[in-house]
Amino acid sequence: MEIEFVAAEAAVAPKTGVAQIVFEGETPAGPLAQALAASRFTGAKGQTLDLIAPAGLDLARLVLVGAGKREGFDALGAEHAGASAYNALKTSGLEILRVELPGAEAATAASVALGVRLAAYRFDKYRTKEPAEKKPSIQRAQVVAAEPDAALTAFPPLAAVADAVSFTRDLVSEPANILYPAEFARRVKELESLGLAVEILGEPEMSKLGMGSLLGVGQGSVRESQLVVIRWNGASDPSAQPIAFVGKGVCFDTGGISIKPAGGMEDMKWDMGGAGAVAGLMHVLASRKAKVNVVGILGLVENMPDANAQRPGDVVTSMSGQTIEVINTDAEGRLVLADAIWYCQDRFKPKFIVDLATLTGAIITALGNDYAGLFSNNDELAQNLLDASQKEGEPLWRMPLPEQYNKNIDSVIADMRNVSSGPAGGSITAALFIQRFVNNLPWAHLDIASTAWKKPSSVPTIPEGATGYGVRLLNRLVQEKYEG
Repeated sequence: MEIEFVAAEAAVAPKTGVAQIVFEGETPAGPLAQALAASRFTGAKGQTLDLIAPAGLDLARLVLVGAGKREGFDALGAEHAGASAYNALKTSGLEILRVELPGAEAATAASVALGVRLAAYRFDKYRTKEPAEKKPSIQRAQVVAAEPDAALTAFPPLAAVADAVSFTRDLVSEPANILYPAEFARRVKELESLGLAVEILGEPEMSKLGMGSLLGVGQGSVRESQLVVIRWNGASDPSAQPIAFVGKGVCFDTGGISIKPAGGMEDMKWDMGGAGAVAGLMHVLASRKAKVNVVGILGLVENMPDANAQRPGDVVTSMSGQTIEVINTDAEGRLVLADAIWYCQDRFKPKFIVDLATLTGAIITALGNDYAGLFSNNDELAQNLLDASQKEGEPLWRMPLPEQYNKNIDSVIADMRNVSSGPAGGSITAALFIQRFVNNLPWAHLDIASTAWKKPSSVPTIPEGATGYGVRLLNRLVQEKYEG
């Protein structure tokens, strides 16, 4: 989507649809007043009113977009207004979208443009036939700004976010026959063009390191497991202690021998959403030349049930030396994270680790489809994540890590079992399992099973499907708390 910033007096080109942002309770004057009088449009947030342009206005199509109360209008509100404007006209047959918010300052206009970019995302590479009337026709967006040049200057960091979110959405949307561990690693390797350093460890290298926990998950697949190490050294001191992010990348999860029900199993192509988010984060950090040293670790596997697959009751030895009794092979993500997190802290000695994983259905039961679960051993890190999530519209809810629940993952024959001895608190005991591989440093675990995919979506900046959840909040976290 091409983005332009124009002055209010700029001429309206042919085949342009105009979307005018309206605040609640502030009725536009002039020719629109009569049209509004015959409608229920009030300017409430998310409302739209599609009009054939009233007489006296030199326009072909006009849409009013509600932005809610002016006093509550912020960057997220501007994004949502821009997204709603695009969604209202995307299949109109018009080629240009012009978004008008009278007197919009540079930052606000840039946020409107970000909303358009995010809403315009579409994963359609495998479509061969589609009716023309269902295809988006908008090719270019013009955002009216009080100072177009200033808005153009303000936009690149937001464009970098949009590019990174799109990169993550593409990864998460790909079918598993296309995006398996080696292909995922190859696409991340291509990010070296942005200035990242990418290292790929295969099964022989991981075996030498003792990663029995991760390797056990992938042993039933013909696709080789991979561990991807991504580094961005943007701090003034390239040897300064980094911060670190670890992502679960189960490129397809059948459940293994503890096989999942057939219904809905196709969704398990996005069980690599955590790794996708970490890859997207590294994309945006490199694109905007973030002044910080960051390590991203991706544990990439397939969980398949062939004759060599891991069995319930098997005992594996993790890189940490701790042994794990595998009670349920469908609780595989924590096994991947156990070795990936230990490797990260052992090799890079980071200030903290944040891991992301589509880990448990229990988090969806607990929080629904809009909040991800946050578990942490450090109040400062947890609060920084909560602050970032609120500002970026990627909600988190902090969950407890009660010590007394640890007994539920104790094993009779090994150091621990990979699932709780009872059904209660599944997302909590999963987090407690991961915590056993965190060696005395600040850590947070984000269970994003509830937010990595929207079907349907009620958020205007997120089309149905992959969300790219985590890229924005982690970028904000780094930008506001750890750069410089």
